[in-house]
Amino acid sequence: MTHKMKKQLIKILISFCLVIVSIILDFDSTLINNTFYVVAYIIVGYDIVIKAIKNIGRGKVFDENFLMTVATIGAFGIGEFPEAVAVMLFYQVGELFQSYAVDKSRKSISSLMDIRPDYANVYRKKEIEKVDPEEVNVGEIILVKPGEKIPLDGIIVEGESMLNTQALTGESVPRHVKISDEVFNGCINNDGILKIKVIKKFEESTVAKILDLVENASSRKSKSENFISKFAKYYTPIVVIIAIFLAIIPPLMINDASFSDWVYRALSFLVVSCPCALVISIPLSFFGGIGAASKIGILIKGSNYLEALANTEIVVCDKTGTLTEGIFKVQKIESIGYSDEELLKYASYAEHFSNHPISISIKQAYGKEIDEKLVTKTKEISGKGVFSVVDKKEVLVGNQKLMKEYNIKIHESKDVGTIVYVAIDNVFAGTILISDKIKEDSYKAISEFRKNHVERIVMLTGDLMDISKKVAEELKLDDYYAELLPQHKVEEVEKLITQKSDTGKLLFIGDGINDAPVLAIADIGVAMGGVGSDAAIEASDVVIMTDEPSKVSSSIQISKKTMRIVKENIVFAILVKVAILILSAFGMASMWAAVFADVGVSVIAILNALRVLRIRKKG
Repeated sequence: MTHKMKKQLIKILISFCLVIVSIILDFDSTLINNTFYVVAYIIVGYDIVIKAIKNIGRGKVFDENFLMTVATIGAFGIGEFPEAVAVMLFYQVGELFQSYAVDKSRKSISSLMDIRPDYANVYRKKEIEKVDPEEVNVGEIILVKPGEKIPLDGIIVEGESMLNTQALTGESVPRHVKISDEVFNGCINNDGILKIKVIKKFEESTVAKILDLVENASSRKSKSENFISKFAKYYTPIVVIIAIFLAIIPPLMINDASFSDWVYRALSFLVVSCPCALVISIPLSFFGGIGAASKIGILIKGSNYLEALANTEIVVCDKTGTLTEGIFKVQKIESIGYSDEELLKYASYAEHFSNHPISISIKQAYGKEIDEKLVTKTKEISGKGVFSVVDKKEVLVGNQKLMKEYNIKIHESKDVGTIVYVAIDNVFAGTILISDKIKEDSYKAISEFRKNHVERIVMLTGDLMDISKKVAEELKLDDYYAELLPQHKVEEVEKLITQKSDTGKLLFIGDGINDAPVLAIADIGVAMGGVGSDAAIEASDVVIMTDEPSKVSSSIQISKKTMRIVKENIVFAILVKVAILILSAFGMASMWAAVFADVGVSVIAILNALRVLRIRKKG
């Protein structure tokens, strides 16, 4: 509980005690009783009255502070002292609940806001200086000790460690980093000492942009929030005018009508008319939804995007790096005359001096130290592969063209992916299948999209047709388009947009770099693996801080729950308000009923709004 909330609670308790004392002791003197009520009112309602006066001076007349002040002072005017204090007391209880709710929502993203580092240890003139991260230049070397936050994005030049990336990604599993690895500010160094070469200024870093994104998320209002703001703007002066007519006209037109009775009805009408439940709970619901998403590594740029997610009808996915790992790995080895291990060894030695991605994949799969002395000759054959002499054996590693050039008879592989053919001493020795692996999480993502009533799931990729077909069939997608250039992806998305309903939304998931044009034209652009990708943060509406596509489905789930709560609050608040307003106008509801309609409905709506925070990370 914050200091401000504690002060508010103390005022409520003191005021409540004074009211209880007055009721229990029941002083013979009305003046003493009323004095207790007035003191209790001043303690609990002073700040509301001051706010109302200040707002009138600023031209903001018709707000909840004005309504509460007029209603309670009017109640004093007609001698209803207990009701006047009760209205203000319960209103402040409602405000306390609101403060608690907002504080709880803010704490859900506090871990994210804590990622801003306080200082950087930078090497200057062979000494370490502790400076503000904003003062460090690109190219300078910084020192990060165990337990410290990494203050700027950079490349490790010395040391290795385990990093806590939870504030950025929502993942609790530490990440191992070593020399040449790129690291991002906001991560916490768990154990080793790291020397890092800075590659970005602080204001250009990933974390700076994320912080700006979160801080400004509330500025992008949803349609529901805009409706409530406009509703309150016109609604409040209308009910004030009705209350004035209610207090003045009936006593003048109805025989034996009591002026004080109709003023009381008008004041009850004013109290119940305050649209606090709507004005407070609707934005709070969206804020809570954004907070719930941020806890599991999903950054939603505004409540308008959170609202749009609930209407997702078509999901369009990039392939490489989104549905697949984006890293080529050896998936299968088929050897003839040699063991699989031997075939991989000869291929690795032959590829030892090559930096081609396929060569790197083969060497990583082998995973053992290579004795360069065994490689006595090597020649790279452009577009085909390599020829090497390994341990006095002639080894050919490459594609079918290479095998054909050396007249090697092969068994053509029917596998889908990059096929590497290996021949040893002019005899075909087998194949190595290298392909991009589908993420385990992609299967879960597609399944959950279906559960969230997404009508169509489509994949767009620049990869080859046969590889794309295999991925689409494996994941059971509705459709796929392969061998596309970035401009072709835009064209396909534009076609798909025309196929959705008027209320439906098209959501595109990409890596945020070469997919930036598509992210921009989609109704909702979602960037995967936002850490380290400036384009992801700039071009997208939602950033998934990990590489898990199922988080997109989680964001849809959070959106649907948020919108359900918003609608519940709107319907509940309006129904109760209308009922009590009618009863108040006809004198059938006391000010106590008005208090419930105002504060009670607000508290119930706020507690309902807090339910969105109960969405927890799965798995």
